[in-house]
Amino acid sequence: MKTILDILKESGVSFRENEPLSRHTSFRIGGPAKFFAEPSSRDEIVFLLRELRRSSLPYFIMGNGSNLLARDEGFDGLVIMLGEKFARITSNGCSITAEAGALMSRIARTALELELTGFEFAHGIPGSFGGGVFMNAGAYGGELKDIVAEVEYIDEDLEIKTCSGSEANFVYRGSRFKDNRALVILSARVDLQKGSKAEIEEKMRDLAARRRDKQPLEFPSAGSTFKRPEGYYAAKLIEDCGLKGFSVGGAQVSEKHSGFVINTGGATFADVYELTEQIKAKVMKQYGVELEREVEIMKPFKK
Repeated sequence: MKTILDILKESGVSFRENEPLSRHTSFRIGGPAKFFAEPSSRDEIVFLLRELRRSSLPYFIMGNGSNLLARDEGFDGLVIMLGEKFARITSNGCSITAEAGALMSRIARTALELELTGFEFAHGIPGSFGGGVFMNAGAYGGELKDIVAEVEYIDEDLEIKTCSGSEANFVYRGSRFKDNRALVILSARVDLQKGSKAEIEEKMRDLAARRRDKQPLEFPSAGSTFKRPEGYYAAKLIEDCGLKGFSVGGAQVSEKHSGFVINTGGATFADVYELTEQIKAKVMKQYGVELEREVEIMKPFKK
């Protein structure tokens, strides 16, 4: 049976051994991945997946790591990062197509240069496009489901397929790709509208200012820690429980925005996990509302 090292050498994909995941997550948390690969083409991704599935070796596919909590012991397998080497952006009329590794901020700047409106809400979202589509990322009243027209992905049989935006089954912070981890997003197309460059730029500036004013951007975090429970706001529930500033080790409920758990320095996976468990328990006890993490916990995938 081939080892992961055999597969990587055969693939020609750029990879590193014992790569600290803390370098690749916005929480700045995570031990070493035994192997860490950055493919640059669809063929490389399909090759890796085919060989990994044949071997039943553990792997995990990540984007920019902005919504990910990696474990302190690291990952004993292969982490495949769809990042800057798989991040091409093209345009056609009022449509923009971007590969999974393209940053949302870069797509927003592309839309600005093309004088296309509709993507401004995503300008400040720090994640990659693939991760955004995976979880139907949104902010300030906008969600990707409103503009994604088509998604290209690898299916369970390792065939490259496309589906429409409606077939992606987008829901609040979810999609068919999140429901079925065997599917791997390669790219997506958004359909936008012609607009005024000055107005688009002004809206992006306004949203950026609102983020700086309200969010603890000066600390490592994974953005909003919990999903919005129906009929409530997670941040208000947490604050009303008196948890603003509450900490476990180096993990703290932000004093600036209680919807964020931040790394104040040296926080571990265990710190963040225990803090979020205590938050969930206290909100349930006081208000009878179950909070669900929005942050993804890194787990190996095997098929």
